Amino acid sequence: MSHEVERDDDDKDIAEKDRSYLLSYTRHLERKIRTLETEKQLIENERMRMEREIASMRNDLEQMKRSPLITGTIVDALDDGRAVVRSSSGPSFVVNVIKSIEKETLKPNSRVALNQRNFAIVEVLPQQKDPMVSAMEVEDRPTVAYEDVGGLEEQILELRETVELPLTSPELFEKVGISPPKGVMLFGPPGTGKTLLARAVAHETNATFIRVIGSELVQKFIGEGARLVREIFEFAEEKSPTILFIDELDAIGSRRLDIATSGDREVQRTLMQLLSNLDGFDVRGNVRVVAATNRPDILDPALLRPGRFDRVIEIGMPSKKARQDIFKIHTRKMALADAVDIDIMVSMSEGASGADIRNICMEAGMFAVRGSRDHITDGDFKKAVNKVMGKVKLDSTKNERFFV
Repeated sequence: MSHEVERDDDDKDIAEKDRSYLLSYTRHLERKIRTLETEKQLIENERMRMEREIASMRNDLEQMKRSPLITGTIVDALDDGRAVVRSSSGPSFVVNVIKSIEKETLKPNSRVALNQRNFAIVEVLPQQKDPMVSAMEVEDRPTVAYEDVGGLEEQILELRETVELPLTSPELFEKVGISPPKGVMLFGPPGTGKTLLARAVAHETNATFIRVIGSELVQKFIGEGARLVREIFEFAEEKSPTILFIDELDAIGSRRLDIATSGDREVQRTLMQLLSNLDGFDVRGNVRVVAATNRPDILDPALLRPGRFDRVIEIGMPSKKARQDIFKIHTRKMALADAVDIDIMVSMSEGASGADIRNICMEAGMFAVRGSRDHITDGDFKKAVNKVMGKVKLDSTKNERFFV
């Protein structure tokens, strides 16, 4: 009997060992399966990456096998669906248009790609623009508002009548039966707010603000300046509604002389192109032209004749009341001490422009920073006025002969 009991115990021990071995082996197989699944996922990812690379290489190969296309310019779109195209090599052709191209896109002067064999139009290309045009200062909507411009209430009213109303309420001019002024000329000493006004009206009309410096249009090669002017007006129409602001207009708009060098003649060609563009665009369109200069005495009379820059607005040096408004605008976000008296600063800044007042406020803040203070004192402003106004008086004695 005892032998049978011992045999049963041995069988139980063997069964327990077998069960433990099977459990351990099962866990080992599970780990191996997980490892194989991870390796499978990695291999699958690698396969997908390789397939993408193969597809990209096949696409590149197909592109390399294609014949190059010929560029051309549309001269006219015919009623039967064909088009007259001037090829880049010179001659013009009457060609077919593939069905996938919408007929509305086939406008005169549009750039197109032509098949080498049958010269059919296979693609409409984007208009070519000079990189300089694309790199111009462009703001979708400037942040400067009318309340950021001090002491120019009358000028703002005139600018709103000539620039803002034609963009926001063109029907008013149609009801009255008149055409709004085509262009606005702002003139006055430097720093009086000409550019600020143009930015403010662009903000109020939700228009794109494009700023062009007159000297940027003066080019070395013949015809380049005129081409830039054409492309700038085309760019302004694409971004419409647009305020096209031409700063320092006297750089290209100076009076034409009988005796001129080759460089002068190129500047005159650019001026004539500007005159042509001013004559050519719709007065009720979505592009308004504003120009600025501090030398109105040297401008060519053709610029100021009716139909081009119809309205001339003078931006003079700010009066005492205007200087007070400008000081309030620039100090409204500044940490001022209670003892600061703006009226004293206004009296001390006689002859300062708006830009000078802004510089005074900035210098006063710098004096506070230099003194490791978190507020600006009356003494900071007085030192800033003395520093800036000394430079202003020196500059005014040098430049006073330039203004009419």
